[in-house]
Amino acid sequence: MPDNRLISLRAALPELRLLTDAADLEHYGRDWTRRWTPAPLAIALPGSVDEVRAVMRWANTNGVAVVPSGGRTGLSGGAVAANGELVLSLERMNKVLGFDALDRTLTVQAGISLQAAQDAAREHGLQYPVDFASRGSCSIGGTIATNAGGIRVVRHGNTREWIAGMTLVTASGELLELGRALVKNSSGYDLRHLAIASEGTLGIVVEATLKLTDPPPPSSVMLLALPSFEALMQVFAVFRSRLQLQAFEFLTDVALKHVLVHGAQAPFGEPHPYCVVTEFASDPASEAEALAAFEQCVNDGLVSDGVISQSEAQAAQLWRLREGITESLARYVPYKNDVSVRISAMPAFLAETQALLRREYPQFEVVWFGHIGDGNLHINILKPDGMAQDAFVADCERVTKLLAGVLQAHGGSISAEHGIGLVKKAYLGCTRSAAEIALMRGIKAVLDPNGILNPGKLFDP
Repeated sequence: MPDNRLISLRAALPELRLLTDAADLEHYGRDWTRRWTPAPLAIALPGSVDEVRAVMRWANTNGVAVVPSGGRTGLSGGAVAANGELVLSLERMNKVLGFDALDRTLTVQAGISLQAAQDAAREHGLQYPVDFASRGSCSIGGTIATNAGGIRVVRHGNTREWIAGMTLVTASGELLELGRALVKNSSGYDLRHLAIASEGTLGIVVEATLKLTDPPPPSSVMLLALPSFEALMQVFAVFRSRLQLQAFEFLTDVALKHVLVHGAQAPFGEPHPYCVVTEFASDPASEAEALAAFEQCVNDGLVSDGVISQSEAQAAQLWRLREGITESLARYVPYKNDVSVRISAMPAFLAETQALLRREYPQFEVVWFGHIGDGNLHINILKPDGMAQDAFVADCERVTKLLAGVLQAHGGSISAEHGIGLVKKAYLGCTRSAAEIALMRGIKAVLDPNGILNPGKLFDP
């Protein structure tokens, strides 16, 4: 029997591109979590801001829930449509709208990929410095919705620092111009920053004006082998004191094992329990400081081996050891934790968390890696062959509850850069106070009084 809501939508917006085939519903109805069975009403593919506004007016009038959709590379279930929602995909809205040389900004539609935005900036001799491994798949709108970080936060900060302005469509179809790319604007609340990291629960980002900066200088990449987990933060302190780091990423021998199986080249002749990938300017003074830092760490017993890139190709090979981890683990559909603490709290947090996971996960393979230079840690738990998925997730959630307690004790966050979504909303109270959550609910009620925007994400209605 035809769904009356679809009949109504087609009648109201006959020119709107809609997908209803089962394969499309499955493809657009889920993100990288793969933990929920997608069951959207349909997939709307607007081609303009006016169409987005019309869809939202229809949805608000008819009480139809809407799930905004970008590249769906998230790991928290923020783009999942499992309860008859209308998926609003912005993938057709993927154009560069303008470049301003004086303001050094690039205005884009929200469906453009991060890679395409970076390429467009480079065409003008500048860079958009937010970067991570899924750059070719994720959309700018999605990175704004989660305040995505990535591999160069230690140098450039999160997405929030690079959004000069945005255009937001509200639940009622109203159009808001937020920020307007002004450097100074003290005219009340900055709703732009409220929309950033809101996971599509307050409005649909349709356009964004990105700040650009000078292209990075030529850089060198150094891979360090560490003999112990305890050395990690000490090595970071030494290198940060001597260099302006572009990145400082770590991985375990277990993570490296999976990347090598996936086709990467082994960097050392013998195994080491931990590795660090760090990047810095390749000028003679910086390289001399890097070598001095390396020698200091070797003499102090903090580093046991190292490789420094001699070409762009070798630098790419070294980066692959870190950036290839997520792809190498994809076939396991791992249970993921994405957490953060202040850098000063990281040594104590790392020690306590490592002890917790060793105690609680003796039967599982645990893959650690992360942006250690900004306090962000990724923990991937791999399901053993033969174990039921439901039992695996239940056991992982039991341990995540314990991990959330550790984070709360250290003043950390249950979500560093992937959002809360469906996966982490049970643990939001370990990161935000009851008063904060109440205020968040109040803000949601003002901007989306009928509760149609990405319902069930962040917190329950």
